[in-house]
Amino acid sequence: MNITTQHFSKRDVCKKDSFPITPSDDKFLGNGSVDFGIPSFFPMNNFKKATSATALICACIFFFNFSSNKNHPASTCLELPTEVYATINKNGKFIASETMDSVFTKSTWEDLGFPVLTEDVKISLQHQMHVLEKSNLTDSRKIGNLEVTYGDLKEVLELLIQRSGTQPNDLNQYIDPYQTWGDDQLGNVYFTGYFTPVLKVKKYKDATFKYPIYAFPKAWKGKLPSRQKIEKQGALDNLNLELAFASNPLDIYFMQLQGSGTVEFLDTKERAIFRYAGENGHRYRNIQRFFRNRKDLSLRNLSPEGIKRFLMKNPGKIDSVLHYDPSYTFFEPKVGLAKGSANVPLMETISIAADSRYFPLGSVVLAALPVYEDGKITHHEYKILLPQDVGGAIKGAGHVDVYCGNGALGQTLASNLHHYGRLWVLLPKKNEKVALAE
Repeated sequence: MNITTQHFSKRDVCKKDSFPITPSDDKFLGNGSVDFGIPSFFPMNNFKKATSATALICACIFFFNFSSNKNHPASTCLELPTEVYATINKNGKFIASETMDSVFTKSTWEDLGFPVLTEDVKISLQHQMHVLEKSNLTDSRKIGNLEVTYGDLKEVLELLIQRSGTQPNDLNQYIDPYQTWGDDQLGNVYFTGYFTPVLKVKKYKDATFKYPIYAFPKAWKGKLPSRQKIEKQGALDNLNLELAFASNPLDIYFMQLQGSGTVEFLDTKERAIFRYAGENGHRYRNIQRFFRNRKDLSLRNLSPEGIKRFLMKNPGKIDSVLHYDPSYTFFEPKVGLAKGSANVPLMETISIAADSRYFPLGSVVLAALPVYEDGKITHHEYKILLPQDVGGAIKGAGHVDVYCGNGALGQTLASNLHHYGRLWVLLPKKNEKVALAE
């Protein structure tokens, strides 16, 4: 082998005699030397030493560079857990949390985790890019004590889309998480669930299907009427706003709480999505408070399902309970998949309804979502959630509504989600505009 092209292993380089010689008929000379094709006036012993030293230096440089390049990313990347186990109350609230001074506080990745970016998450992130492109976020915008731009939100989406199919470990180099102070300034965020109910309706009113579902009254002048005036006094009658007729006002009310619903027309055999089209402007009042304030009514289960069962057994109380809430939601018919106010398909356990003053449409949030097992919260799992919807009952930085799917399965998942976790808005690392006063 020609010595100028010979490759050495690390082990070979470290040997005292770096060039073991094997005798051969044409190279081995009788005087114990080897013919390397070098002029005889060059001292062979010195040549071997120089060549060995040169090879050793080159090998050291190579291995140093290889080792340096290989280890550098590891020194700046983090192995992030996908779940968090901590001391919590039975409602999912974290114990021993410190009071936060601002709506958003910068966190460190060393204290957090991150989920695997699955194919569903990738699709949702791509939908979210469309949401952002159609948003009115052009200039700098204030959310709590933070300031964000269109470019900030787009950069986060692009970074995560590029890492789809993995559990990223380099986010600490590009993204900063800002934790919301929740509803108690201790970082505890209330997670509830909503779903797309399926309603049996009719296109035309009859003796049973007599409760109207209304479109938004665009031609109305002045303040819109309350729920009581709409349902009890017929304030919107004869305006050609009826989209369909249901057999029970409770079905309409709970579809209004969900913000959308799948309707099946029994008389025309049609099927459509009724999507949120606006509200009457009256402040939402949770009907759970109606029962809490009434000592004469004993109802232990204040979930939507519990309230509905109670009212079905006591139909004479339906009007007084529903009219306690003066807000009223209108719908518009659509075809295809259930969509939120951002007009993209809602993805189960990824899409959320949130207050856009704190979680803008088009943003990305990281959640420590409560995990419900065997009738209790056991721990929290990290999830990517995307604000793609709004709701009249979702206000502030301490409450978000997670979309749980369609029909009975979605209803079951939604009914089990009424516990606490944590939430972080994700922004590019270059964003340092966090000193604004709330």
